[in-house]
Amino acid sequence: MSSGNKYIELAQAVLDIEAKAVAAQSQSLDAKFTDACEILLNCAGRVVVIGMGKSGHIGSKIAATLASTGTPAFFVHPGEASHGDLGMITKHDVVLALSFSGETGEILNLLPVIKRLGVSLISMTGEPRSSLAVNSDVHLKVHVDKEACPMNLAPTASTTATLALGDAIAISLLTARGFKKEDFALSHPGGSLGRRLLLHVDDIMHTKNELPVVTEDTLIKDALLEMTRSRLGMTTILDKNGMLAGIYTDGDLRRTLEDKSDDILNTSIADVMTVNCTTVKAGTLAFEALSVMEQKKINGLIIVDETNKPVGALNMYDLLKSGVM
Repeated sequence: MSSGNKYIELAQAVLDIEAKAVAAQSQSLDAKFTDACEILLNCAGRVVVIGMGKSGHIGSKIAATLASTGTPAFFVHPGEASHGDLGMITKHDVVLALSFSGETGEILNLLPVIKRLGVSLISMTGEPRSSLAVNSDVHLKVHVDKEACPMNLAPTASTTATLALGDAIAISLLTARGFKKEDFALSHPGGSLGRRLLLHVDDIMHTKNELPVVTEDTLIKDALLEMTRSRLGMTTILDKNGMLAGIYTDGDLRRTLEDKSDDILNTSIADVMTVNCTTVKAGTLAFEALSVMEQKKINGLIIVDETNKPVGALNMYDLLKSGVM
């Protein structure tokens, strides 16, 4: 057997063990999970997640997931908590403690203060009879038959199951709150996700003097001057009432040159424009406009108001520059 195949077999064994651990966690859910979700949903303050070592790393991720899905949360290192950081916890908060053994000393040292504050304590451990479990308002058991580590020492399957359970809590609360994608975007304004969910065509489209506009009686040569001025590779064509009659693009120009042998520059733009052109309404999300352009295989798009009057235009470069693509 080659070393490459050996590595693949080892990896498959690890993934199989961890997948079974998560599946077992799903089957073991009971009323305590509901109780925990209700406590967290009704929390008037924040969810304070604590955990040591690998459990701390998992706890930090759970806190981040909760915070980004509508449940205010943050992580506190239990070792630092006993040296002042415990002041971050208020009587309105809920503590979510992670310890697979349930006997982590740094966490147990905090129990008297947590009890004195009167905050609810939810624990996630592998031992329902542990000190942490029996002193919790709600205990969620994270049981694994074995770790993926061949020595059954390194936290692997147990941390994976704990992380999955944390995700289950976060998504359950997200759904219960009626959390929407717009809410999610508000907590991710700096990334591509925020740009996709918050940016509208109104924010990036060319308007007013930047919007190329000609009328139906305009000659092609004059329309080309307007297209050159705007540098958008297109121009809108308005009817006598100022409403959108059509569009003329660089692609239309190439087709015009192929189809006409006479003096095309002195041809009326109305004779060669594209009518019933693709548009989107003002207020459309930018990523939805991108989807329309990709579906229609076009590089430019006209934005219209409720009366079908052009109010802006954009092209693929605008979407690329804004970070939507």
